[in-house]
Amino acid sequence: MYNLEDVTKLPDDFDGQVRLFPLPNLVVFPHAMQPLHLFEPRYVQMLKESMVNDRLIAMATLTPLEGTNWPTKQPPIAPTVCVGRILTHSEIEDDRHNILLVGIRRAKLVAEIDAGKPYRLGQVEMIEDYELEGSQSEGRRLKKLLLEAFGAVMPVGKTMQQNLHQLMADQMSLGPITDIVGYTLPFSVEDKLKLLREGDVSTRARFLISQLNSGAIQFKSNDEDDRNAGGQAFPPRFSAN
Repeated sequence: MYNLEDVTKLPDDFDGQVRLFPLPNLVVFPHAMQPLHLFEPRYVQMLKESMVNDRLIAMATLTPLEGTNWPTKQPPIAPTVCVGRILTHSEIEDDRHNILLVGIRRAKLVAEIDAGKPYRLGQVEMIEDYELEGSQSEGRRLKKLLLEAFGAVMPVGKTMQQNLHQLMADQMSLGPITDIVGYTLPFSVEDKLKLLREGDVSTRARFLISQLNSGAIQFKSNDEDDRNAGGQAFPPRFSAN
């Protein structure tokens, strides 16, 4: 079992420079765990260098969205990224690798760095979570409403219910819960990026509650007893990258 507070801390000597792993149609959030399968030589090199240094990789989203083009010859990526830490690593045949990445912090990409690497590097600024002063009671109210709304759309599967019970634990605050719920729900890439760049925890919570209560959200579990549920799988399977 991993301690959430420990694994989501940045190294004391973190200077804002990150390795970028851009993927299409994937937005990773802080506090969420993303399995990844790496086999391209440039990303295998990125992984190996990360493992002997800080174990950090920033997940970026390839996007053709208007206003998000980056001044580089590389494919454009959204300017909001999620800095993640490698929790587990397993090498399989033919120099292929499975890793489990946990999101640490949301960040704004301010520049790309040409360091002669086969993979992309960037300089980022952290986007800090915040709640308005004196809003503790409102935060508790939003947490209760969010978890109730989330539970109402979850298929009744063993894995799904276990994850919901974990989210209901008193020690988990509203910020991490909004990130885990936002990561899980089958929103568009645009909506997920909107949530990722939003530092106001209450704003994220209200958006999620509104969407969950709209009746439009459906997703499926990876449990055998949830095969017929519609929507996005939770928890996610390894991505084939």
